[in-house]
Amino acid sequence: MNEWPDGWSDRQSGGGGRGGYGRGSANARPEGARVMPHVQRQRSVPPQPPAYDDGYGEYGNGPGNTYDSGYNTGQVYGQPGRGHHPRGGDGGDGYGPPTGRPARTPNWGRRIKWTAVTLVTVVAVTGVATYFWADSKLHRDVDLSKVIDRPAAGKGTNYLIVGTDSRKGMTAAQEKELHTGSAEGKRTDTMMILHVGDNGDTLVSLPRDSNVTIPSYKGAESGKMYPNTGRQTKLNAAYAEDGAPLLVRTVEYNTGLHIDHYAEIGFTGFADIVDAVGGVEMNLKKGFKDKWSGADFKAGKQTLNGKQALAFVRTRHAFAASDLQRTKNQQAFLAALAHKVSSPSTVMNPFKLYPTMGAGLDSLVVDKDMSLWDLGSMFMAMKSVNGGDGTSMNMPLNGHIGGNLLWDKAKVKQLVQQFNADERVTVTSNS
Repeated sequence: MNEWPDGWSDRQSGGGGRGGYGRGSANARPEGARVMPHVQRQRSVPPQPPAYDDGYGEYGNGPGNTYDSGYNTGQVYGQPGRGHHPRGGDGGDGYGPPTGRPARTPNWGRRIKWTAVTLVTVVAVTGVATYFWADSKLHRDVDLSKVIDRPAAGKGTNYLIVGTDSRKGMTAAQEKELHTGSAEGKRTDTMMILHVGDNGDTLVSLPRDSNVTIPSYKGAESGKMYPNTGRQTKLNAAYAEDGAPLLVRTVEYNTGLHIDHYAEIGFTGFADIVDAVGGVEMNLKKGFKDKWSGADFKAGKQTLNGKQALAFVRTRHAFAASDLQRTKNQQAFLAALAHKVSSPSTVMNPFKLYPTMGAGLDSLVVDKDMSLWDLGSMFMAMKSVNGGDGTSMNMPLNGHIGGNLLWDKAKVKQLVQQFNADERVTVTSNS
């Protein structure tokens, strides 16, 4: 039986030549030839170029030699661009830079463009998310539609800004630390009218001891009508009697000025905002103490924390003209606070900005129609009133009756006319 693969010719099996072992050979077939591994033709092997024999035996490219001179791959030394570059490029002899296609240079214009687009997108998304977050935290609890017999609205926007002595949410330890006492309910400690217009912003403080007439009104909760009996009392009594709607109604009735928006903040919220912003610097001309508010200040520059700021704006007993001096201190501090909140060190630092916004929005109560845009406009006007672009003053006064301060009716009428026409205010206060 022939052990050689079927179909082999004599030439393929080594026959026909001298020393061959195929058909026609006189020599016996070597034993080793019988056990040589045979070529498996069943596998599909791509055709290979014939090996080049350079005739140098075991040191050349002869049969069985593993040394490859490179000629069988088509590589010709000294001719770049042929063969495979050893460093991964196309062409070259392995000793110099690749001579194929040059490497692509970065397209900086495109990178800058997409970086800018990414930044704008991130800022826009963050801004929208911040807006909805802030809007959801705003307490729109005051319904001005319950206020009856309102005067006509004029040009510009009028805000009634109120600070109350509310102790809601405070512990006994906080009440002691902040010197607030533990009185139930809440009363107005601060009342201001802020007019925002095209001819300058004006902030007018309303002393809480102002003598006013309580008009007819509709109860905010009961819906019951209460007639005007001509009763005169202090302005802060209106809030204590029926809350924000009656306070707005009383201010409008006694001034003739339409109030567009209402904003209110309590003791705790005020102190939290000051602490969140990192304190507010004040430059005091004179030092003063007040055991009732906890105030203990020296003259000169100093940074007030939340506790100190609350004592500063509440102090009455340290001054001869108690209520009037306090309103001036309140105006000066609120302007300084607005400057600090809007400073780059706060606005550009999210670790300060968001806690400050959160503290303010958590404790601020506004009317149902107040938007974040209105709130921002109010805030920026508060900043401008003491910055040279606006005016701050007390309500013009003309004596007192039974401990209550009387407004100067002629000056108040002129002031309201200038507000309604959105004219620059020329009325001055004598206090």
